[in-house]
Amino acid sequence: MREKTIEATLVRTVKSMGGLTPKFVSPGFDGMPDRIVLLPHGKMAFVEVKAHGKKPRPLQVRRKSQLESLGFLVYCLDDATQLGGMLDEIQSI
Repeated sequence: MREKTIEATLVRTVKSMGGLTPKFVSPGFDGMPDRIVLLPHGKMAFVEVKAHGKKPRPLQVRRKSQLESLGFLVYCLDDATQLGGMLDEIQSI
């Protein structure tokens, strides 16, 4: 599955839950995740979207670790079937 297709599914699913998934752009701070998932009741996580089977670049792995060390949830989504579990986990925090 293409990255664009997975990302569109993420956006559509989060919207159906009453949430937002703005594209995350951070000039001068490369390697940040593609999207921020904002769900009702103040639930939030970062999501890096990849084509099926693709892995994050080393800088993206470092940024993920940095964000997680600050207490944020960070996911790498490379298959739309991962969405349900990911969103359930975000809602449970």
